[in-house]
Amino acid sequence: MTTPHISPTHSPRNVRHLKCVLCGREFSPTETLYTCLACGPAGILEVIYDYPYIAQRFTKEMLAKNAERSLWRYAPLLPISDTERFPPLQVGWTPLYPVQRLRRQLGLEELYVKDDGRNPTASLKDRASAVGIVKALELGAKEVTGASTGNAASSWAGASASLGLKSYIFVPEKAPKAKIAQLLVYGAKVFAVRGTYDQAFDLCIEATERFGWYNRNTAYNPYLVEGKKTVALEICEQLHWEVPDKVFVPVGDGCIISGVWKGFYDLQQLGFINRLPQLVACQAEGSQAIKLALESDGTIRPVEANTLADSISVSLPRNGVMAVRDVRRSAGFAVSVTDEEILAAITTLARSTGVFAEPAAAASLAALQKLLAQGRIDPKERIVLLATGNGLKDIESALKAVGSPMSIEPRLDDVEKALS
Repeated sequence: MTTPHISPTHSPRNVRHLKCVLCGREFSPTETLYTCLACGPAGILEVIYDYPYIAQRFTKEMLAKNAERSLWRYAPLLPISDTERFPPLQVGWTPLYPVQRLRRQLGLEELYVKDDGRNPTASLKDRASAVGIVKALELGAKEVTGASTGNAASSWAGASASLGLKSYIFVPEKAPKAKIAQLLVYGAKVFAVRGTYDQAFDLCIEATERFGWYNRNTAYNPYLVEGKKTVALEICEQLHWEVPDKVFVPVGDGCIISGVWKGFYDLQQLGFINRLPQLVACQAEGSQAIKLALESDGTIRPVEANTLADSISVSLPRNGVMAVRDVRRSAGFAVSVTDEEILAAITTLARSTGVFAEPAAAASLAALQKLLAQGRIDPKERIVLLATGNGLKDIESALKAVGSPMSIEPRLDDVEKALS
């Protein structure tokens, strides 16, 4: 065994308990580190807060005076005890662009793009890793692990490297090379699994049990949703507490969309906002298990994942139960888009806003365009698209969208010929 198995020893003051989304059983954070003790790995836990306690320490007035420009400005609403050892990387407070040219192009009055590709390792997953790494520090962990199609892994490796922790990462062998490069540059021990993301996920859980590493896995570690929810907190604050009508969220495992819901829900409980937005789950047609569940009995059933949008390519969504629940709570729905529609959306977004999105991130725009074509969007609605990862994460897909450059000799007449 590389490190001793770790156990939680204390509970953050602002947390009442952890609650299983399957059986409803409640646990103190000191009772379990990851999942429900009765339901096992399928028993995803959610963090239940003491909102009256938080309300005394977290107000709009306090936020207005807070000069911190990262997710840690929301520390009173995060499940952490140690507020003295935040990771040094600046995570969060990413731009929310009022994309005027894209608004005119699509015929929408109030459209925004939240560019989370601006985070340190170029994806929204940095938010979850920031909170996860603080929890690891609280537990005294020295070695951490995680499974991912790429973005979550690179964010975890980057956060770990910034604090000198050793990371062990499991990815499917077919993960984009740029994401593998990030992992290796950060010094992670990378296991490229000859199999699917789901197989890498399961192997990572086995390794956690064997070696005692602290695990970041989506829908296994209950605190990751809490990091991801900060994107919703920022959206509301950046919109001066005006709530969007719809938020379009790329969805694979379902953890991000549950985080978005939790952020808006928390703000409503604290009286910061008076209503909640409708969430639109944006899935690739080749990986739409959550959409199929939403449109049937709500049961998550595995699909054969096949899409170039690797960040949302999932056969069995690990956070599917919570995601279905939260989309339904928002009176939302799901949309699936083809790989061709995703590739087209990459170029549309880049050429109309300057935001370069990886395939999964562009799925939000592709879904919006599909709904517009179907007449299902009110042009007057306030709409936010989440761009969850930067396009440099997957250059091969980007090149599929735009083709190759013109090859010419170093002569001006060749330029003229090419222009003609």
